[in-house]
Amino acid sequence: MVEDDTTVLETLSARLRSEGYDTLEAADGLSGLNLARDEKPDLIILDLMLPEMDGLSLCRTLRRQTDVPIIMLTARGTDMDKITGLETGADDYVVKPFSTGELLARVRSVLRRSDRADIAAKTKLQSGDLNINLTSRRAQRGTTEIHLTNKEFGLLTEFMINKGVVLSRDLLLTRVWGYDFLGNTHTVDVHVRWLREKVEIDPSRPTRIVTVRGVGYRFEA
Repeated sequence: MVEDDTTVLETLSARLRSEGYDTLEAADGLSGLNLARDEKPDLIILDLMLPEMDGLSLCRTLRRQTDVPIIMLTARGTDMDKITGLETGADDYVVKPFSTGELLARVRSVLRRSDRADIAAKTKLQSGDLNINLTSRRAQRGTTEIHLTNKEFGLLTEFMINKGVVLSRDLLLTRVWGYDFLGNTHTVDVHVRWLREKVEIDPSRPTRIVTVRGVGYRFEA
């Protein structure tokens, strides 16, 4: 986090740490630039108005050196300010005052997009003894090939990409079946049951594809 308001910096850092994130803090743009170069963080939360080097200049400099996700914070909320920030290279833009809940949601969303972009460049995914090849669309458990339908393969891919993240049934419908699918979320439950029979040691007591009651499913490593 690069923020010159000590109260904001300490409050947000404490909330992020309480959510399981490790944080690094800088109170001016130049310190933030050096910290980013030395520590190579997974995401940067960057205030626009900073001493030493303003947020736009810092964002522009970072974009020449790295594709690290950047969320820009600012009290200036005009459309032109937002456009300038995004065109400079920010991935998201949050206008002060904002709730910590909103910022956390933005952090999770930006990190998920970044993770998916990284994974999209790969051809193979692995979790424990499960392996899938995205190019050949083949899956293995240990040395044994698993024969999956297209929808089962799509579900397993989404689960492995989003390991540890709760995925709602609606989200899985959208990503695996598509926006124009006319069925309901019961379809997801049926296909998850079939998938469990192929990837779980004991499908009746799943440990990989875990049900999150009232929400959806979470894939455990």
